Amino acid sequence: MPRLVMKFGGTSVATVERIRNVARHVKREVEAGYDVAVVVSAMSGKTNELVGWVKEASALYDSKEYDTVVASGEQVTSGLLAVALQEMGLKARSWQGWQIPIMTSDAHGSARIAAIDGTGILQGFSKDREIAVVSGFQGVHQPTGRITTLGRGGSDTSAVALAAAIQAERCDIYTDVDGVYTTDPRIVSKARRLDKVSYEEMLEMASLGAKVLQVRSVELAMMHRVPTYVRSSFDDPADPKLGTLICDEEDIMEQQVVTGIAYSRDEAQITLRNVADKPGIAASIFVPLAEANVNVDMIIQVVSDDTTTTDITFTVPAADYERACSVLNQHKDDIQFRDLQGATDVVKVSAIGVGMRSHAGVAAKAFKALADKGINIRAITTSEIKFSVLIDSAYTELAVRTLHSLYGLDQA
Repeated sequence: MPRLVMKFGGTSVATVERIRNVARHVKREVEAGYDVAVVVSAMSGKTNELVGWVKEASALYDSKEYDTVVASGEQVTSGLLAVALQEMGLKARSWQGWQIPIMTSDAHGSARIAAIDGTGILQGFSKDREIAVVSGFQGVHQPTGRITTLGRGGSDTSAVALAAAIQAERCDIYTDVDGVYTTDPRIVSKARRLDKVSYEEMLEMASLGAKVLQVRSVELAMMHRVPTYVRSSFDDPADPKLGTLICDEEDIMEQQVVTGIAYSRDEAQITLRNVADKPGIAASIFVPLAEANVNVDMIIQVVSDDTTTTDITFTVPAADYERACSVLNQHKDDIQFRDLQGATDVVKVSAIGVGMRSHAGVAAKAFKALADKGINIRAITTSEIKFSVLIDSAYTELAVRTLHSLYGLDQA
Protein backbone atom coordinates (compact mmCIF):
# COMPACT_ATOMS: atom_id res chain seq x y z
CA MET A 1 0.00 0.00 0.00
CA PRO A 2 1.23 3.56 -0.67
CA ARG A 3 1.75 5.58 2.50
CA LEU A 4 0.43 9.04 3.27
CA VAL A 5 1.03 11.48 6.13
CA MET A 6 -1.76 13.96 6.90
CA LYS A 7 -1.25 16.86 9.30
CA PHE A 8 -4.03 18.92 10.88
CA GLY A 9 -3.42 22.21 12.70
CA GLY A 10 -5.11 23.71 15.73
CA THR A 11 -8.07 25.34 13.96
CA SER A 12 -8.75 22.05 12.14
CA VAL A 13 -9.14 20.20 15.49
CA ALA A 14 -10.56 23.08 17.55
CA THR A 15 -13.68 21.16 18.68
CA VAL A 16 -14.84 17.56 18.86
CA GLU A 17 -17.05 18.23 15.82
CA ARG A 18 -14.03 19.54 13.89
CA ILE A 19 -12.13 16.39 14.93
CA ARG A 20 -14.97 14.28 13.51
CA ASN A 21 -14.58 16.24 10.25
CA VAL A 22 -10.85 15.44 10.27
CA ALA A 23 -11.72 11.76 10.74
CA ARG A 24 -13.85 11.94 7.58
CA HIS A 25 -10.87 13.33 5.63
CA VAL A 26 -8.71 10.46 6.95
CA LYS A 27 -11.35 7.85 6.11
CA ARG A 28 -11.47 9.12 2.49
CA GLU A 29 -7.73 8.51 2.06
CA VAL A 30 -7.89 5.07 3.71
CA GLU A 31 -10.70 4.09 1.33
CA ALA A 32 -8.56 5.39 -1.56
CA GLY A 33 -5.98 2.73 -0.67
CA TYR A 34 -3.46 4.56 1.51
CA ASP A 35 -1.84 3.49 4.75
CA VAL A 36 -2.25 6.69 6.76
CA ALA A 37 -0.34 8.35 9.58
CA VAL A 38 -2.03 11.49 10.94
CA VAL A 39 -0.10 14.19 12.81
CA VAL A 40 -2.18 16.55 14.95
CA SER A 41 -1.64 19.83 16.76
CA ALA A 42 -3.29 20.82 20.04
CA MET A 43 -6.84 22.14 19.83
CA SER A 44 -6.89 25.84 18.92
CA GLY A 45 -5.87 28.05 21.86
CA LYS A 46 -4.88 25.16 24.16
CA THR A 47 -1.10 25.60 23.80
CA ASN A 48 -1.37 29.28 24.73
CA GLU A 49 -3.49 28.30 27.74
CA LEU A 50 -0.92 25.72 28.85
CA VAL A 51 1.96 28.20 28.40
CA GLY A 52 0.01 30.71 30.47
CA TRP A 53 -0.39 28.21 33.31
CA VAL A 54 3.35 27.50 33.33
CA LYS A 55 4.19 31.22 33.51
CA GLU A 56 1.58 31.71 36.23
CA ALA A 57 3.17 28.92 38.27
CA SER A 58 6.66 30.44 37.98
CA ALA A 59 8.31 33.27 36.06
CA LEU A 60 11.58 31.30 36.15
CA TYR A 61 10.23 27.93 35.08
CA ASP A 62 12.23 24.76 34.33
CA SER A 63 12.24 24.30 30.54
CA LYS A 64 11.99 20.51 30.93
CA GLU A 65 8.77 20.81 32.91
CA TYR A 66 7.53 23.46 30.47
CA ASP A 67 7.80 20.85 27.70
CA THR A 68 6.01 18.27 29.84
CA VAL A 69 3.06 20.63 30.28
CA VAL A 70 2.73 22.06 26.76
CA ALA A 71 3.17 18.67 25.04
CA SER A 72 -0.05 17.49 26.72
CA GLY A 73 -2.21 19.49 24.30
CA GLU A 74 -1.30 17.26 21.35
CA GLN A 75 -1.78 14.15 23.49
CA VAL A 76 -5.44 15.08 24.04
CA THR A 77 -6.04 15.66 20.32
CA SER A 78 -4.40 12.42 19.21
CA GLY A 79 -6.50 10.40 21.64
CA LEU A 80 -9.74 12.12 20.60
CA LEU A 81 -9.05 11.61 16.89
CA ALA A 82 -8.24 7.92 17.46
CA VAL A 83 -11.57 7.56 19.29
CA ALA A 84 -13.43 9.33 16.44
CA LEU A 85 -11.83 7.05 13.84
CA GLN A 86 -12.69 3.96 15.87
CA GLU A 87 -16.28 5.21 16.08
CA MET A 88 -16.31 5.12 12.24
CA GLY A 89 -15.24 1.49 12.28
CA LEU A 90 -11.58 2.13 11.42
CA LYS A 91 -8.60 0.67 13.26
CA ALA A 92 -6.60 3.47 14.86
CA ARG A 93 -4.29 4.16 17.79
CA SER A 94 -2.60 7.24 19.19
CA TRP A 95 1.17 7.61 19.38
CA GLN A 96 3.07 10.08 21.55
CA GLY A 97 6.46 11.34 20.39
CA TRP A 98 8.36 9.23 22.90
CA GLN A 99 6.49 6.05 21.92
CA ILE A 100 7.47 6.08 18.24
CA PRO A 101 10.14 7.37 19.18
CA ILE A 102 10.86 10.75 17.60
CA MET A 103 14.36 11.37 18.91
CA THR A 104 15.49 14.97 19.35
CA SER A 105 18.20 17.19 20.80
CA ASP A 106 17.86 18.38 24.40
CA ALA A 107 17.11 22.03 23.50
CA HIS A 108 13.82 22.10 25.41
CA GLY A 109 11.24 24.34 23.80
CA SER A 110 13.03 24.36 20.44
CA ALA A 111 14.44 20.85 20.01
CA ARG A 112 15.57 19.56 16.61
CA ILE A 113 14.69 16.11 15.31
CA ALA A 114 17.68 13.77 15.21
CA ALA A 115 16.00 10.54 14.03
CA ILE A 116 12.63 8.78 13.81
CA ASP A 117 12.08 5.05 14.22
CA GLY A 118 8.86 4.34 12.32
CA THR A 119 9.00 0.55 12.84
CA GLY A 120 5.96 0.41 15.14
CA ILE A 121 3.83 2.48 12.79
CA LEU A 122 4.84 0.38 9.78
CA GLN A 123 4.03 -2.82 11.67
CA GLY A 124 0.56 -1.43 12.37
CA PHE A 125 0.15 -0.72 8.65
CA SER A 126 1.19 -4.20 7.56
CA LYS A 127 -0.70 -6.10 10.28
CA ASP A 128 -4.21 -4.67 9.95
CA ARG A 129 -3.94 -1.25 8.24
CA GLU A 130 -4.05 0.49 11.60
CA ILE A 131 -4.13 4.31 11.30
CA ALA A 132 -1.36 5.95 13.34
CA VAL A 133 -2.51 9.16 15.05
CA VAL A 134 0.67 10.96 16.10
CA SER A 135 1.00 13.85 18.56
CA GLY A 136 2.91 16.54 16.68
CA PHE A 137 5.30 19.14 18.09
CA GLN A 138 6.98 16.69 20.45
CA GLY A 139 9.70 14.09 20.79
CA VAL A 140 12.09 12.65 23.35
CA HIS A 141 15.71 13.22 24.28
CA GLN A 142 16.69 9.58 24.70
CA PRO A 143 19.77 9.97 26.96
CA THR A 144 17.62 11.70 29.60
CA GLY A 145 14.25 10.19 28.67
CA ARG A 146 12.67 13.65 28.87
CA ILE A 147 9.84 14.89 26.64
CA THR A 148 10.90 17.70 24.30
CA THR A 149 8.96 20.11 22.09
CA LEU A 150 9.98 21.48 18.70
CA GLY A 151 8.88 25.12 18.99
CA ARG A 152 5.94 26.94 17.45
CA GLY A 153 4.72 25.32 14.26
CA GLY A 154 6.57 22.15 15.21
CA SER A 155 3.72 19.87 14.14
CA ASP A 156 4.47 20.76 10.51
CA THR A 157 8.06 19.66 11.11
CA SER A 158 6.89 16.44 12.82
CA ALA A 159 4.70 15.59 9.83
CA VAL A 160 7.31 16.12 7.12
CA ALA A 161 9.99 14.31 9.12
CA LEU A 162 7.64 11.36 9.69
CA ALA A 163 6.78 11.28 5.97
CA ALA A 164 10.49 11.05 5.18
CA ALA A 165 11.05 8.36 7.83
CA ILE A 166 8.28 6.04 6.61
CA GLN A 167 8.89 6.86 2.92
CA ALA A 168 5.41 8.26 2.39
CA GLU A 169 4.24 9.07 -1.12
CA ARG A 170 3.46 12.60 0.05
CA CYS A 171 2.65 14.76 3.07
CA ASP A 172 -0.63 16.73 3.15
CA ILE A 173 -0.63 19.74 5.50
CA TYR A 174 -4.23 20.73 6.28
CA THR A 175 -4.76 24.30 7.49
CA ASP A 176 -7.50 26.94 7.50
CA VAL A 177 -6.50 28.13 4.00
CA ASP A 178 -6.78 26.20 0.74
CA GLY A 179 -3.19 26.63 -0.39
CA VAL A 180 -0.31 29.04 -0.90
CA TYR A 181 -1.26 32.39 -2.43
CA THR A 182 0.72 34.89 -4.49
CA THR A 183 0.41 37.23 -1.49
CA ASP A 184 -1.84 37.85 1.50
CA PRO A 185 -5.45 37.86 0.16
CA ARG A 186 -6.44 40.19 3.01
CA ILE A 187 -4.26 42.89 1.40
CA VAL A 188 -4.66 42.06 -2.29
CA SER A 189 -8.11 40.83 -3.29
CA LYS A 190 -6.71 39.57 -6.62
CA ALA A 191 -4.17 37.28 -4.92
CA ARG A 192 -4.26 33.84 -6.56
CA ARG A 193 -3.78 30.36 -5.19
CA LEU A 194 -0.69 28.70 -6.69
CA ASP A 195 -1.11 25.17 -8.06
CA LYS A 196 2.60 24.46 -7.52
CA VAL A 197 5.52 26.21 -5.85
CA SER A 198 9.13 25.04 -5.62
CA TYR A 199 10.78 24.04 -2.34
CA GLU A 200 13.24 26.95 -2.67
CA GLU A 201 10.49 29.50 -3.22
CA MET A 202 8.39 28.17 -0.35
CA LEU A 203 11.41 28.26 1.95
CA GLU A 204 11.98 31.92 1.12
CA MET A 205 8.28 32.75 1.44
CA ALA A 206 8.01 31.01 4.82
CA SER A 207 11.10 32.75 6.18
CA LEU A 208 10.02 36.15 4.84
CA GLY A 209 6.60 36.38 6.44
CA ALA A 210 4.22 33.90 4.77
CA LYS A 211 2.85 31.93 7.74
CA VAL A 212 1.34 29.01 5.84
CA LEU A 213 4.17 26.60 6.75
CA GLN A 214 6.88 26.48 9.39
CA VAL A 215 10.34 27.13 7.92
CA ARG A 216 11.97 23.96 9.28
CA SER A 217 9.24 21.80 7.78
CA VAL A 218 10.00 23.22 4.33
CA GLU A 219 13.73 22.64 4.89
CA LEU A 220 13.04 18.98 5.69
CA ALA A 221 10.71 18.58 2.70
CA MET A 222 13.40 19.99 0.41
CA MET A 223 16.20 17.93 1.96
CA HIS A 224 14.30 14.63 1.73
CA ARG A 225 12.35 15.53 -1.45
CA VAL A 226 8.97 14.94 0.19
CA PRO A 227 6.14 16.22 -2.08
CA THR A 228 4.02 18.34 0.27
CA TYR A 229 0.51 19.69 -0.28
CA VAL A 230 -1.04 22.63 1.56
CA ARG A 231 -4.80 21.97 1.72
CA SER A 232 -7.86 23.17 3.63
CA SER A 233 -9.47 20.99 6.28
CA PHE A 234 -12.60 23.12 5.84
CA ASP A 235 -13.25 21.62 2.40
CA ASP A 236 -15.99 19.03 2.13
CA PRO A 237 -14.25 15.70 2.95
CA ALA A 238 -16.21 14.10 0.11
CA ASP A 239 -15.03 16.67 -2.44
CA PRO A 240 -11.74 18.26 -1.35
CA LYS A 241 -9.68 20.69 -3.43
CA LEU A 242 -6.11 19.78 -4.35
CA GLY A 243 -4.48 22.82 -2.71
CA THR A 244 -0.88 23.81 -3.51
CA LEU A 245 1.88 21.28 -4.20
CA ILE A 246 5.38 22.11 -2.92
CA CYS A 247 7.79 20.21 -5.12
CA ASP A 248 11.03 20.25 -7.14
CA GLU A 249 11.52 23.16 -9.50
CA GLU A 250 11.80 20.67 -12.37
CA ASP A 251 8.21 19.51 -11.72
CA ILE A 252 6.80 22.96 -12.52
CA MET A 253 6.16 23.28 -16.24
CA GLU A 254 5.92 27.06 -16.62
CA GLN A 255 7.74 29.24 -14.09
CA GLN A 256 6.96 32.93 -13.63
CA VAL A 257 9.74 35.42 -12.96
CA VAL A 258 8.17 36.32 -9.60
CA THR A 259 6.00 33.74 -7.84
CA GLY A 260 4.89 35.66 -4.76
CA ILE A 261 5.13 38.77 -2.59
CA ALA A 262 5.67 38.34 1.15
CA TYR A 263 5.91 40.83 3.97
CA SER A 264 7.02 40.77 7.60
CA ARG A 265 6.12 43.31 10.27
CA ASP A 266 8.44 41.55 12.71
CA GLU A 267 11.34 43.89 11.96
CA ALA A 268 13.32 46.57 13.76
CA GLN A 269 16.11 48.77 12.39
CA ILE A 270 19.24 49.79 14.30
CA THR A 271 21.80 52.35 13.11
CA LEU A 272 25.19 52.94 14.77
CA ARG A 273 26.53 56.41 13.91
CA ASN A 274 30.19 57.36 13.56
CA VAL A 275 31.72 53.95 14.12
CA ALA A 276 35.49 53.76 13.67
CA ASP A 277 36.26 52.47 10.16
CA LYS A 278 38.94 49.88 10.93
CA PRO A 279 39.40 46.08 10.90
CA GLY A 280 37.54 44.18 13.62
CA ILE A 281 34.75 46.69 14.21
CA ALA A 282 32.10 44.61 12.41
CA ALA A 283 33.08 41.63 14.56
CA SER A 284 32.81 43.73 17.72
CA ILE A 285 29.20 44.54 16.74
CA PHE A 286 27.88 41.27 15.41
CA VAL A 287 29.70 38.69 17.57
CA PRO A 288 28.08 39.92 20.83
CA LEU A 289 24.68 39.93 19.10
CA ALA A 290 25.23 36.37 17.89
CA GLU A 291 26.25 35.28 21.38
CA ALA A 292 22.99 36.80 22.64
CA ASN A 293 21.08 34.73 20.00
CA VAL A 294 19.95 37.86 18.13
CA ASN A 295 19.56 37.20 14.40
CA VAL A 296 20.74 40.01 12.14
CA ASP A 297 19.33 40.32 8.63
CA MET A 298 19.94 43.35 6.40
CA ILE A 299 23.30 45.11 6.86
CA ILE A 300 24.31 48.41 5.24
CA GLN A 301 27.64 50.21 5.82
CA VAL A 302 28.21 53.79 4.65
CA VAL A 303 31.71 55.26 4.94
CA SER A 304 31.95 58.98 5.77
CA ASP A 305 33.72 61.54 3.58
CA ASP A 306 36.81 61.56 5.81
CA THR A 307 37.00 57.73 5.53
CA THR A 308 37.77 57.41 9.25
CA THR A 309 34.24 56.65 10.45
CA THR A 310 31.24 54.78 9.12
CA ASP A 311 27.53 54.35 9.78
CA ILE A 312 26.28 50.76 10.07
CA THR A 313 22.57 49.96 9.73
CA PHE A 314 21.05 46.51 10.21
CA THR A 315 17.76 44.83 11.10
CA VAL A 316 16.82 42.44 13.90
CA PRO A 317 13.51 40.74 14.83
CA ALA A 318 11.21 43.23 16.57
CA ALA A 319 11.00 40.97 19.63
CA ASP A 320 14.80 41.20 20.02
CA TYR A 321 15.08 44.97 19.53
CA GLU A 322 15.39 45.99 23.20
CA ARG A 323 17.81 43.15 23.92
CA ALA A 324 19.95 44.04 20.89
CA CYS A 325 20.16 47.70 21.98
CA SER A 326 21.13 46.62 25.49
CA VAL A 327 23.90 44.33 24.17
CA LEU A 328 25.29 47.08 21.92
CA ASN A 329 25.30 49.65 24.71
CA GLN A 330 27.14 47.19 26.96
CA HIS A 331 29.86 46.93 24.28
CA LYS A 332 29.93 50.63 23.40
CA ASP A 333 33.56 51.06 24.49
CA ASP A 334 34.68 48.22 22.19
CA ILE A 335 32.59 49.36 19.22
CA GLN A 336 33.25 53.07 19.73
CA PHE A 337 30.03 54.36 18.16
CA ARG A 338 28.77 57.89 18.82
CA ASP A 339 25.00 57.33 18.67
CA LEU A 340 22.57 54.41 18.49
CA GLN A 341 19.36 55.12 16.60
CA GLY A 342 16.50 52.69 16.14
CA ALA A 343 13.09 52.26 14.56
CA THR A 344 10.38 49.66 15.05
CA ASP A 345 7.82 51.14 12.63
CA VAL A 346 9.34 49.33 9.64
CA VAL A 347 8.32 46.38 7.49
CA LYS A 348 10.20 44.08 5.13
CA VAL A 349 8.54 43.45 1.75
CA SER A 350 9.99 40.70 -0.46
CA ALA A 351 9.53 39.38 -3.99
CA ILE A 352 10.33 35.68 -4.51
CA GLY A 353 10.74 33.67 -7.70
CA VAL A 354 13.19 31.17 -9.18
CA GLY A 355 12.69 32.95 -12.50
CA MET A 356 14.90 35.76 -11.21
CA ARG A 357 17.93 33.57 -11.90
CA SER A 358 17.53 34.05 -15.64
CA HIS A 359 16.07 37.57 -15.82
CA ALA A 360 17.96 40.83 -15.38
CA GLY A 361 16.52 44.02 -13.90
CA VAL A 362 13.79 42.37 -11.82
CA ALA A 363 14.67 44.29 -8.65
CA ALA A 364 15.35 47.54 -10.54
CA LYS A 365 11.76 47.56 -11.83
CA ALA A 366 10.53 47.30 -8.23
CA PHE A 367 12.73 50.15 -7.01
CA LYS A 368 11.36 52.45 -9.72
CA ALA A 369 7.75 51.41 -9.10
CA LEU A 370 8.09 52.03 -5.35
CA ALA A 371 9.76 55.40 -5.97
CA ASP A 372 6.88 56.40 -8.27
CA LYS A 373 4.52 55.72 -5.35
CA GLY A 374 6.62 57.90 -3.03
CA ILE A 375 7.87 54.95 -0.97
CA ASN A 376 11.38 55.40 0.45
CA ILE A 377 13.59 52.32 0.73
CA ARG A 378 15.62 52.17 3.95
CA ALA A 379 17.58 48.98 3.17
CA ILE A 380 17.87 46.26 0.51
CA THR A 381 18.97 42.66 0.59
CA THR A 382 19.08 40.16 -2.27
CA SER A 383 19.69 36.51 -3.02
CA GLU A 384 19.54 34.44 -6.18
CA ILE A 385 15.75 34.03 -6.07
CA LYS A 386 14.49 36.96 -3.98
CA PHE A 387 14.99 40.56 -3.01
CA SER A 388 13.71 42.38 0.07
CA VAL A 389 13.25 46.06 0.84
CA LEU A 390 12.83 47.68 4.23
CA ILE A 391 10.26 50.47 4.22
CA ASP A 392 8.12 52.48 6.66
CA SER A 393 5.28 50.28 7.93
CA ALA A 394 2.67 52.86 6.90
CA TYR A 395 3.34 51.94 3.25
CA THR A 396 3.02 48.15 3.68
CA GLU A 397 -0.23 47.60 1.81
CA LEU A 398 0.63 50.05 -0.94
CA ALA A 399 4.01 48.39 -1.52
CA VAL A 400 2.57 44.87 -1.59
CA ARG A 401 -0.18 45.86 -4.02
CA THR A 402 2.29 47.74 -6.22
CA LEU A 403 4.69 44.80 -6.54
CA HIS A 404 1.88 42.27 -6.95
CA SER A 405 0.58 44.22 -9.97
CA LEU A 406 4.06 45.04 -11.31
CA TYR A 407 4.96 41.38 -11.83
CA GLY A 408 1.60 40.40 -13.34
CA LEU A 409 0.41 38.40 -10.34
CA ASP A 410 -3.03 40.04 -10.46
CA GLN A 411 -3.77 38.24 -13.73
CA ALA A 412 -5.45 34.85 -13.66
